[in-house]
Amino acid sequence: MAQERQGAITFKGCSVTLVGPEVKVGDQAPDFTVLANDLSPVTLASSAGQVRLISVVPSVDTGVCDAQTRRFNEAAAQLDNAVILTVSMDLPFAQKRWCAAAGIEQVQTVSDYRDASFGTAYGMLIKELRLLARGVFVVDRNDKVTYVEYVPEATDHPNYEAAIEAAKKALLG
Repeated sequence: MAQERQGAITFKGCSVTLVGPEVKVGDQAPDFTVLANDLSPVTLASSAGQVRLISVVPSVDTGVCDAQTRRFNEAAAQLDNAVILTVSMDLPFAQKRWCAAAGIEQVQTVSDYRDASFGTAYGMLIKELRLLARGVFVVDRNDKVTYVEYVPEATDHPNYEAAIEAAKKALLG
């Protein structure tokens, strides 16, 4: 049974339970299997040897999630050779449609709907809602976690600048 962290964050002001361990800077990045928009599997190893900025959102169809994904899409120009993933529980078909409508081309949206593999590995699965919490992780070329942000209130924005700077630093390392 996966670890549960009650009251780790709030969602619209209500305390919720996160399933999975809290990932910390310096940890080996946990593996996961999510689905790309074409239903092919995507794992941590799919981008082995590259710096990864992993943006986690409850749903791309909401205002803050939309803004977060667009912000990291814009940042991609500054993060040459980094892989930028946006993980949500949205169905792959919905993610694909949203990306096309939003003009998102630098961020790869991936879905955790099938197994909640990412959510439970990174401690981001909201038990009460079966959605992912909001956060950002940076993983270096050696699969070490170099930046972690669990946004305390799931409807708030993450610290974009801190995450982008952490990714830039990982690219130099």
